[in-house]
Amino acid sequence: MMSVMKTANLALGCMGMSGTYGPATDDESIKTIHEAIERGITLLDTGDFYGMGHNEMLIGRAIAGRRDKVRISVKFGALRGPDNSWLGVDCRPAAVSNFAAYSLKRLGVDVIDVYRPARLDPNVPIEDTVGAIAKLIEKGYVRHVGLSEVGVDTIRRAHKVSPVHDLQIEYSLASRNPEDKIFPVLEELGIGATLYGILSRGLLSGSKPAATPGDFRANLPRFSGEEGARNAALVERLAAFASKTGRTPAQLSVAWVLAKQPRLTPLLGPRTREQLIDLLRALDKPLTSQELADVEAIVPKGAIEGGRYIAAQLAHLDSEK
Repeated sequence: MMSVMKTANLALGCMGMSGTYGPATDDESIKTIHEAIERGITLLDTGDFYGMGHNEMLIGRAIAGRRDKVRISVKFGALRGPDNSWLGVDCRPAAVSNFAAYSLKRLGVDVIDVYRPARLDPNVPIEDTVGAIAKLIEKGYVRHVGLSEVGVDTIRRAHKVSPVHDLQIEYSLASRNPEDKIFPVLEELGIGATLYGILSRGLLSGSKPAATPGDFRANLPRFSGEEGARNAALVERLAAFASKTGRTPAQLSVAWVLAKQPRLTPLLGPRTREQLIDLLRALDKPLTSQELADVEAIVPKGAIEGGRYIAAQLAHLDSEK
């Protein structure tokens, strides 16, 4: 079993356990969370809108009797319809307090470790939203301010109101834009980051969107059309290199992020214990400097085609501006 010291540098993203990538079972999801905790992973990431509350209730069941072993990161603000539609965001101070009350109840905890708006609300100054989180910190309901998918100006403005503990941002071989402006600002201000999408939603590991309803990847440009076909050819080359080095493509992708951003925290998103254990094996075989260069020669920065979200969603991401 890999050392607890190594796994403590990773986080477990639980979104996929609530049907985002197709069917998942509560029993296996809870066992996967338990396995992660036993192997030393201490940070669990969720959103109050994942499965319309299902994900938080699932985590609540999983951490019962284990609360002292984990920290919990919660995203809030997304508005959803009964048909699973996306209705925008609400990050007004009153809404922040309301969302927190429901999350605390569903998770069965007294305090949330990192609380963050899932997206920037274009109608609410970030100072107001972070100020509301700061009040929750004063009252003991939250420990740290977090942000998600915001750009450098928003990070600086938020940090002036209350120290930002962590930014959640997508980062992988396929999505390297944060290297240009965002990571330098985080380094300057002493802010950490949890890096999600490190397998680019399974693209880098050769995963295909499920044929069953509910797998939102079927609509993503990187998985479809001519862009998807060209990406698949690159991924095949990456898989061949992974095999040559004694790794799976998923392990190689994790190892690349660990080598590239050792100060930051990769967010793993397995839905099963088998997937989790496979990903954790990346810790036992870090990339050499030559392997790092070889990987980037196969998948250079910007080589993966197509947006990481559909165009309409990308247009609303502050981090893309």
